[in-house]
Amino acid sequence: MIEEHDRVVLTESLPEQDLQAGDVGTVVHVYGDGAAFKIEFFHLDGRTVAVETVSASAVRPVASTDVTHARTRE
Repeated sequence: MIEEHDRVVLTESLPEQDLQAGDVGTVVHVYGDGAAFKIEFFHLDGRTVAVETVSASAVRPVASTDVTHARTRE
């Protein structure tokens, strides 16, 4: 179960916010027993990129086999 402060991975891109599937964020709020999540996404230097509410189907927990990957965001 995903909880507040967990890191999660987007499984769907959010083009309006310039977020891509695979981007990692931190859960800041859980809605309706996990039906949706408010997630904060960061640049690697700690600056906030976006805070978005997404459905549970659009994210997954970070797995122990995941590797961090950097991409440039305009």
